[in-house]
Amino acid sequence: MEEDEETPKSIPRWVELEYMHMRTFAGPGATVHFTHLSPGSCTTLSNLFDQDADPSRAQAYAHQKSVLQLMEEKGVPLDKVCLLDPKAEKELSPEDGDGRFEWFLFGGILGDDPPRDRTGELRVLGFPGRHLGPIQMTTDTALGVTKTVVQDKKTLSEIPYIDFPTIVFNAKESVEMPFRYISDGKDPILPPGMREHLQEDLNKSFDF
Repeated sequence: MEEDEETPKSIPRWVELEYMHMRTFAGPGATVHFTHLSPGSCTTLSNLFDQDADPSRAQAYAHQKSVLQLMEEKGVPLDKVCLLDPKAEKELSPEDGDGRFEWFLFGGILGDDPPRDRTGELRVLGFPGRHLGPIQMTTDTALGVTKTVVQDKKTLSEIPYIDFPTIVFNAKESVEMPFRYISDGKDPILPPGMREHLQEDLNKSFDF
């Protein structure tokens, strides 16, 4: 995961929830690296990861160094890193999990609405790229979709999705999420605690 801008020292709660959900989607035996972080963000995330040693989640590390520096340090060549790029010509397929790639790279901070081309700076470096379809996903969802394709061997079209779901809290409160999510068969799979955070944030917006 490569960020492309400085973030505040205090990482927003929703970002923490989505980053932790990336670890859940990746699962045991996997490793998630967050690179190109500001010193404050690096410290905050490192402390967060240290406080959660759940063995059902992937290991996670926060770095100030860039992904290219980390690749050099780990001995991973450019052609072994797949950039998940909305503008890539090829879609991700189960065959991409056959060993041709060692790492999967998600560029930019978590999804924007409307989407900005945060992946552009990585694209020009020459990474082989794959796309996940035409609809913007949150980065934790993109990671979950990637794992389902390359490890579980499902095509993108076989994964159940919910696009732009409306999260209903009660008869008067709801919020539309402008992204694509994996579906559990009925509801979008959100990070644990996200629904409660959204409602709390919505209530703050109307706290005069």
